[in-house]
Amino acid sequence: MGNLNQLKKKMKINRFLVVLWIMFLLSSCENVPPPDPIGPMPSERHLAWHDMKYYAFVHFNMNTFTNMEWGTGGESPEQFNPTELDTRQWARVAKEAGMTGIIITAKHHDGFCLWPTKTTEHSVKASPWKNGKGDLVKDLSEACKEFGLKLGIYLSPWDRNAANYGKPEYVADFHEQLRELLTNYGYVFEVWFDGANGGSGYYGGANETRKIDNKTYYEWDKTHSIVRELQPDAVIFSDGGPDIRWVGTEEGWANETNWSIMRRDDIYPGWPRYVELRSGHEDGTHWLPAEVNTSIRPGWYYHAGEDHQVKSLERLVRTYYESIGRNGNFLLNLPVDDRGLVHEKDVEQLMALKNQIDKDFAVELAIGNNISATNIRGNSSDYAAENATDGNTDTYWATDDGTTSAVLTVEFSEPTAVNRLLLQEYIPLGQRVQYFIVEAEVDGKWMEIDGQTTIGHRRILRFETVKATKIRTDFKQAKGPLAISNLELYRAPNFLVPPKVKRNIEGMVTLEVPDNEVDVYYTLDGSAPTAISNKYKKPFLIDSPTKLKAISVDPNQNLETEAVSEYFDIAKKNWKVIKTSSGDMGLVNKMIDEDPNTFWVTDEGVKVPQEVVIDLGDTYNLKGFTYWPIQERYPFGIITNYEFSTSTNRRNWKTAAKGEFSNIVNSRLEQTVNFEMVQARYIKLKGVKVDSETGLPTGETGPGQDEDFRTSFPEIGVITEE
Repeated sequence: MGNLNQLKKKMKINRFLVVLWIMFLLSSCENVPPPDPIGPMPSERHLAWHDMKYYAFVHFNMNTFTNMEWGTGGESPEQFNPTELDTRQWARVAKEAGMTGIIITAKHHDGFCLWPTKTTEHSVKASPWKNGKGDLVKDLSEACKEFGLKLGIYLSPWDRNAANYGKPEYVADFHEQLRELLTNYGYVFEVWFDGANGGSGYYGGANETRKIDNKTYYEWDKTHSIVRELQPDAVIFSDGGPDIRWVGTEEGWANETNWSIMRRDDIYPGWPRYVELRSGHEDGTHWLPAEVNTSIRPGWYYHAGEDHQVKSLERLVRTYYESIGRNGNFLLNLPVDDRGLVHEKDVEQLMALKNQIDKDFAVELAIGNNISATNIRGNSSDYAAENATDGNTDTYWATDDGTTSAVLTVEFSEPTAVNRLLLQEYIPLGQRVQYFIVEAEVDGKWMEIDGQTTIGHRRILRFETVKATKIRTDFKQAKGPLAISNLELYRAPNFLVPPKVKRNIEGMVTLEVPDNEVDVYYTLDGSAPTAISNKYKKPFLIDSPTKLKAISVDPNQNLETEAVSEYFDIAKKNWKVIKTSSGDMGLVNKMIDEDPNTFWVTDEGVKVPQEVVIDLGDTYNLKGFTYWPIQERYPFGIITNYEFSTSTNRRNWKTAAKGEFSNIVNSRLEQTVNFEMVQARYIKLKGVKVDSETGLPTGETGPGQDEDFRTSFPEIGVITEE
């Protein structure tokens, strides 16, 4: 009996020890420490900025009223007088477009201040707007609060109006302006410092060039400390931060490889190795993520002549994916017009972008489906694969120390169409992924669909639609254990926009759409195209007067676009420019290459009139001609008054038409001039008068600077008898 009691006692002890052991194992599993941080890490202000993703730049200032990009500083405050200024409209448009904030150019390089600063009279207080009682920064700050947006401030260090620029006294004024802006208008999420510093200017009437050392003149340490004192949660932007960086281009894209870290101490405003800003430094010393900035138009300020050049939906969507989708934030400029409103054409495109992005990311496919990983840190639920698809970016899947490659696999219950993958790293622990590939299981076979390098805060991949049973992301290489906070999958609808119509000099026509799953149909007789019209398969020839119409059709949803229409006259394959009054004859074909975005110009310093003579290669019955004005950001040499002549033999010329291109400078669209029919083989276009103003900022290079007498010929065409 005693032995039996001892046995029972031992069994109880053993069971107790087993339970203790299991509890120990469970507790040890649930208390696995997180991966060690890798390299520089973001601050709290960085993390808040990353989450903003998409916000507006507003360039509205003196340049809006002088039709310039960079003012000289000699402008009169009386020129600033918007008639319908409504900052609530700006905020409403930004909010409805899905933006999270607005950064305002409180002072650009010309020195005009949009608030009643104590440092200068060159401000709104000396303007007729609101009888000098206005404060645009205050109005905007209140509008942003009303619509739930954050306010950012652009303050140009360079001031081409200030008489004391270049002296220590100006730096004190600059710092005081910064204090005013960061004290009187509530919370500021970003302070934006431009890299353009020093050069020619008005400078109180001196009208001279002043150079400064942009590394030291502005006392950047003190400037940054003012921001930290007054707006501790604001990020500071410049080429080198100290918080966020310029992406190194104003075209709206980051490189596919984009590290959020850089060797920050190497960088300063105006840094000559700016191309490195597009990718960052893998061995960076500081967290310095990229802000991707571009304008919705060619210029940063409003110019009526660019009303037809608002970026296309295709371009805006591409910018979204090449900024937010490449580990950057998207800063889109809205050039408020001289009424004081975001122009209706800009609003239309903003809403089209919002609508398209909403459709692309309408239904997330990974959540609720099985997800597995080849390695889970400590086999702990704290780092489970499911953390990547739980919709919570504060949780993450992680791997064991020493495991720098692993695979996440999402399995669907049935074949599912997928064409987007969104990935996010848990960046509070740093950025670590160096290379990964994405594969899909289709009909039981694995196929690679993409391969990329960095991820960071957000990476979005677009690929051709696959109907997959599984999607796996194979993280091939990282700086340390993986930490992935989010994985999302989508099937974006076909991108349906009207086809782009192009014809080359040989007369071959192409109809382009951004999505290869979209079909294109066209007609050549002027009738409305339908899904039973000619289906576009490859380029085709149009070498005689023809009216083409085309539509894009989504075969999956039975949707189609409105028709685009294009008139083509005789092809230019036999045309030849045989004479110019001046200029480089080696480049003359640019005026007859069927591309209005290229151009040929006459020599500089040669007064008008300037002319060109073209051999059409055969005799035609002409009844008109066309002329495209230059489409450059800084236009110049636009023919405003013309004379068009014709000849059959190059000896006897007849004037077919002469006159003025009405409002061509402010509406740079193709100009069409009709005249009584005449037979001709040779044509001559003479620029009797040209507009030579460029708006080109001092210090920038471009084809229009100091070339007041150059005449530009982007594209010339004829209208023949049909």
